[in-house]
Amino acid sequence: MAEVYTTISGDTWDGIAYKKLGSGYYMDLLIAENPQYSDYFVFPAGIKLKLPEIEETTSSSLPPWHQ
Repeated sequence: MAEVYTTISGDTWDGIAYKKLGSGYYMDLLIAENPQYSDYFVFPAGIKLKLPEIEETTSSSLPPWHQ
């Protein structure tokens, strides 16, 4: 089951992505998961957003003890 985030007044896409997913760069994935709210820039309180699943990747150039 997908994790859900309930907005607080003043939330923004990039702020939610940073706070809940670890990086503002995941904003596009967050919007894609919630297209019905794509017109929002600043959220009011109480909107339930589905959070996308983020796959962790490791670089193959790292030694095994750093992967």
